[in-house]
Order: sequence, then C-alpha cells, then structure tokens
Amino acid sequence: MQIGIIGFPYSGKTILFNILSQTESDNSPIRKEINQTLIKVPDARLDKLTAIFNPKRKVNATLEIIDISGVQGTEDLKAQFTTQFLTKVRYNDAFLLVLRAFQNDAVPHILGTVDPLRDLNMFNDEFLLNDLAFVESRIEKIGKDLMKQKNKDVMKRELDIMHKWNDALTQGIALRDIEHTPTDIKYIKNYQPLTAKPMIIAVNMGDEDIAKRDLVTEPLKQAINSKKVVIEPLFARIEKELAELDEDEKLVFMKEYGLDESPLYRMIRSIYHLLGLRSFFTVGEDECRAWTIKEGMNAQESAAVIHTDFYNRFIRAEVVHYDDFIQHGSLFKCKENGLLRLEGKEYIVKDGDIINIRHS
Repeated sequence: MQIGIIGFPYSGKTILFNILSQTESDNSPIRKEINQTLIKVPDARLDKLTAIFNPKRKVNATLEIIDISGVQGTEDLKAQFTTQFLTKVRYNDAFLLVLRAFQNDAVPHILGTVDPLRDLNMFNDEFLLNDLAFVESRIEKIGKDLMKQKNKDVMKRELDIMHKWNDALTQGIALRDIEHTPTDIKYIKNYQPLTAKPMIIAVNMGDEDIAKRDLVTEPLKQAINSKKVVIEPLFARIEKELAELDEDEKLVFMKEYGLDESPLYRMIRSIYHLLGLRSFFTVGEDECRAWTIKEGMNAQESAAVIHTDFYNRFIRAEVVHYDDFIQHGSLFKCKENGLLRLEGKEYIVKDGDIINIRHS
C-alpha cells in the first residue's frame, strides 16, 4: 500500500515526510528513494505484548509513504497542478493531503492568504476535473468503437460504467462516494481515477491552535461528508521536536502541550484503517510482530501473509483475541477459560487476534 503525501509548498508537507522518514523499521533498509520510505504503524497493543514476552525483536506493521511534488504557485496567486504531479498521484492507493492552517509572515502562503478550506477545494476540483476529462474521453472513444466492433458486450458494459461515473462527477460527487459493483472496482483498479481514492487530510496548525484544534477542523468536516475521507489535526513543528526526544522526554513534552499522544501517531493509524487494513499478532520469545491483512480475510489467507507455503499447508489456527489475553494474563489461562480456540481456514480474522498457525 502506497500513500502519497500531497499539498501546496510551505504547507508542512515535506517536513511531515522528513519526520516520518526518521521512523525506523525492523526491515532494513527502509529508504528506497529520496522521497519514498516505509514507516512503522504505532500500535500500543504490540508494545504491550512485547513488554510481556520480552522477545528478541519487535516488528510493527508498515506503510509506504511517498512525497509527491509538482504543485506550484503562479505570479498571479493561482495554483498550478503539473502533468508530472497528476501522473505521480494516480498510482497511489490513498492520499495524505497536508493543508496549511498556521500563520507565519516569514513564509507566505503561495496563494497570499491562509485558507485550508479553499486549498482543499482546489485539490478536490482539480482531481474531479481530471477524472471528468478522462471519463468523457472514454465515452467518446467507446462510442466510436461500438460502430466498428462485432463483440460489443464488454464495451457496452464499460460504457454504462463511464456514464454512471460521468453523472456523479458532473454533480461534483467524488467516485469514492458512490456505490460500486465488483465490475466497477475492476475498472477503478485499471484506470485509477483520482477521486476514487481514500484521502486523509492533515490540517497543519500552529502551537497556539492546540486548544482550539476542533474549531479549526470543524469547517472542513462540514464540507466533507465521506466515509473515505478522514480529517486529523497536525502540529508539524511540535512533531519535529518530538522526533528528537526519547520516550520519557516525549511524554513530558506532550503533557506541557496538553496532548495525550502524538497526533501524528493517531493520523498514521487513521490511514491504516482508512485503507481497510487490519493487524493480527504473532508472539513468542524470538519475535512479536503485527501482520497486515485486508479486512475480511480468512485464516488461510492470513496465514499466507506470514509465509506463502502456509496457504496450502494450513491445518488450523490457534486464536485468542488481544483483549482476552490481556484480561487473563497468559495463553495458558486463556485456554483454561475456553478463549484460546482452534479455528478452520474460513474463520474471518479480527483486528487484534493473536494467532499461531498449525501447518503440515
């Protein structure tokens, strides 16, 4: 899963990427390109399991992040979305849009004033118009091809989908917010329309906005009514300082600002869940690890995430949920209470399951 960080220059987009790049992974090397990295998904459950089992290593789930440039300001204070930018964003699974909400006279906004709702609308409009131009082009091409081809069923099916997409886009509705059939989803994967992708909006505020962060984000939440869009506060300057502290110092620093946890950590988890990703755990003396699966995957499919051979060699899965394990304190006590159970290959793995795969 690849998430593209997008935003206007001086929004805090690149600072955010640099902070995320400092998040070390157990799978070294983590840095692929200068603008691309893997980041760990913070998970307090994995931290707790690691403290209990004291393994040789802990392995978090990861996300791939890429910093995408190509949005510029013009001399007449307008936004310009380059062709290079639109090409790069198309092949991401989701967007992390950084909106500037902080004031800094030393670093002027490229559009002259700070207005996160205006900036959000500009990105939404650009993506919508880009999708609409593509759909109109496909409708025109299919219409011409229908007059030449003999086997027209496939083209007619696509034409119906393109008309449905066109109807939504002309009304200003993002494709992520309409119902899709399995056939629709195949075309989405093939054509990668921009408005079909989930998006998390990071509203980058100043330190003085911490107490009123809900007031800052509320207009954006009212403007966006979508299950596939999440809005989270971000304090990039604070996060930059937090990244340079050890864990004890971080707790003191956050307490001074009235923060229970790093907003950045919450945002990473929001991205993870927005993509329909879930974690199950394997535990032991050698390793405690969070494994990433798509929501709805069964035990056999999840076993293959650990090792591809486990799919065909799967026998049973020993399963106990994290909450039950913490409540009873050990796998032995969970088994005594009937909470550690054997499940077959069709068992749907739940977020937070602790699993041991039995295989041939």
